[in-house]
Amino acid sequence: MSVILDAPLELFPSRNPDEVAIVIRGVYKQVLGNPHVMDSERLVSAESRLGNGALTVREFVREVAKSDFYRSRYFESCAPYRFVELNFKHLLGRAPQDQAELSSHIRLCIEQGYNAEIDSYLDSDEYQQKFGENIVPYYQGAQSQVGSKQVGYNRTLSLYQGYAGVDSAFTGARLVDEVASNRGGKIVLPGKGGRLGISPDATAKTFKILVKGSKFDSPRRISTTEYIVPGDRMSPQIQGIHRAGGRIVSITEVA
Repeated sequence: MSVILDAPLELFPSRNPDEVAIVIRGVYKQVLGNPHVMDSERLVSAESRLGNGALTVREFVREVAKSDFYRSRYFESCAPYRFVELNFKHLLGRAPQDQAELSSHIRLCIEQGYNAEIDSYLDSDEYQQKFGENIVPYYQGAQSQVGSKQVGYNRTLSLYQGYAGVDSAFTGARLVDEVASNRGGKIVLPGKGGRLGISPDATAKTFKILVKGSKFDSPRRISTTEYIVPGDRMSPQIQGIHRAGGRIVSITEVA
């Protein structure tokens, strides 16, 4: 079965309109997780600036990743672990390497916000070395990478859902158990429908969020509060804490 080719798509200085159109389609497919993008959802201004040379491919990727389209499907609708693992897939073409890497990005998003989380991938040395300014990020899973552990190859392949797969179809994390226990999962290739079966994920778990700051029921009362939250409610709970002026101290799994 053919999985996918690790094939770079680069925009050259000539910026031929046909080449620009191909790159735009490639960015939408990779960064947005293979969705159907309606004309009303396209970033027309950013597309124009890419075509006239005002934006590099990297900066166009940044605008797409910070768009309402991306935010609503992967930040507001997904569990935090799923949001981060998809950021790795969409922007670096791979899966998270370990729990420390996954946790650091979740903490970054909590402490510094959505835009800082997106920027952390695009401004990284890894992104520059892999894609530079004018290569569309692409899937790095069809071949094992030199200097990378086999487990990373397995996890990256597990995130791939085939040519027909749409990432927004699954809101729960696919790798949280493997990464947390530092074990390699069994590779399951996409079936004929192009999608993987649903696996156990963080939405079935329960987490404790420790917050210092205002309580929701008493904005003037400053204290340390614990919230016990199911995994599928983590994102709205975190957003609510921020709106109330609270500061998240820690998030730990309790069940």
